[in-house]
Amino acid sequence: MLSEVDTAKGFQDFLPPESLKRRAVREVIEKYFRLFGFLPIETPVVEFDELMRPDTLQGEDEAVSDRFRLKDRGGRNLGLRYEFTFQLARIFKSNPNLKLPFKRYQIGENFRDEPVGPGRFRQFTQCDIDIVGDAGIEADAEVLAAAHAIFSALKIDTIIYVNNRKLLGALIDSVQISDKQAVMRELDKLQKIGEDMVKSNLRKYADANQILTLFKLLEKNLSFFLENVFDGAREIEELQKRCKLYGVKVQLDPTMIRGLSYYTGNIFEVRLPGTTSSIAGGGRYDKVVGKYLQRDLPAVGISFGLERVTALAAIETPTPIMATVISFNKDAQAIALVQLLRDSGISCVFASGKPAKALDYANSLQIPYAIFIGDDEIAKKKVKLKDMKSGAERYVGEKQLITLLRKASATPMTFVPAQPAEDTAKDKQ
Repeated sequence: MLSEVDTAKGFQDFLPPESLKRRAVREVIEKYFRLFGFLPIETPVVEFDELMRPDTLQGEDEAVSDRFRLKDRGGRNLGLRYEFTFQLARIFKSNPNLKLPFKRYQIGENFRDEPVGPGRFRQFTQCDIDIVGDAGIEADAEVLAAAHAIFSALKIDTIIYVNNRKLLGALIDSVQISDKQAVMRELDKLQKIGEDMVKSNLRKYADANQILTLFKLLEKNLSFFLENVFDGAREIEELQKRCKLYGVKVQLDPTMIRGLSYYTGNIFEVRLPGTTSSIAGGGRYDKVVGKYLQRDLPAVGISFGLERVTALAAIETPTPIMATVISFNKDAQAIALVQLLRDSGISCVFASGKPAKALDYANSLQIPYAIFIGDDEIAKKKVKLKDMKSGAERYVGEKQLITLLRKASATPMTFVPAQPAEDTAKDKQ
């Protein structure tokens, strides 16, 4: 027996007003996804466990190893999806004739059986866009422009950092370190354990001079990499030029790694200024989507967690409930008015019984207006309208009432951002 009734560890409820802000943020995100030509898809939360394992890729990322594993009654090995991207490979296997480029977006729940901490949960809502079938840098720029438009609309100040997997590999090759993957794995820990510890760990794969030279290279700018014809540098330059056409600025971070198992070209990370805190990430992964078709399908995408973005967003949204209609033993007339208001696009609730209880309920939900209907109102052929904020009351006819409430509903509620929290981005690994 449970000692107390609570949510399972790592899961959470969302109640008003937070649920209202989440809905408003999600609507902004979907608006811009559609404006950029991305179309929605939906996929199952449960997949075969074998599908979620990287098999042909180079080892499991932390996100993959943290997946929830299940068994059904038939003994089949299943799991809860931990992201959306791996499902694209199955979709293209089942639908090989999908028109390319395939621009899709998806917003939904994902799950990871990982340690729980401040701002880190085992269920999260991920927002993804991907372009499959376009190998051009313009596709990379398109997903970054969409993300930039969303964060600008939500009044979240961000900086977009980019790197290229080919460039990083070329830098490691240039200092003649053979175990490229191991070096990248250690470099990926820079923000967590610091430069000194990373250098110490790298002694397993390189000598002191190689490590020193590598870190000096990682401090160079794009011009240096272009002049010395490092692989991947030209792709970053082209991405910068393309993004500039959208009015989007991107900065090079040669130390950025991101998911080792599948990125093949440009990689992205969206951070808050002055921090290492990431709120979105992604990149180009040309060897994942077509793996069941035995061919490469170029793909690029970016994703971010709704929880993280909602906490940071400053957004306005219409007041959810505009009025409560309170009946003084005139339920038929009050319900008729409720129907009229709803038919006019005005949200409202109906209340009868004790007025004090109805008004207390309205205050608890921050409903801005109360409408009274009793004998006096019926005799006057008007209703009494009370402004719950100022306390002012007046009699108005139905047409005037609708006009007033429509005008008032255009005045949005304002949600301000929370203080920056720990990095909880559940973006592409």
